[in-house]
Amino acid sequence: MSDGLKSAVRRKLSFWQTLRAVGWSFFGVRKSAEWEKDVGQLNPVHLIIAGLMAAVLFVVVLVLLVQWVIASGVAA
Repeated sequence: MSDGLKSAVRRKLSFWQTLRAVGWSFFGVRKSAEWEKDVGQLNPVHLIIAGLMAAVLFVVVLVLLVQWVIASGVAA
């Protein structure tokens, strides 16, 4: 592993803080100052896992919403 990657993996933010940052970014409501602060502290491994979790959760919510609308008869 290169030194840059090793140092990036040792960054400070916890997984919970990474989830929060991904959640705010997912909806596009991050302030640029907070984003810049987090970029230097986010662990790239945590970021990838959190991003995948958020994407899966988003798809599951959409599927459940569509199923609910179809079952309720509103879409008929």
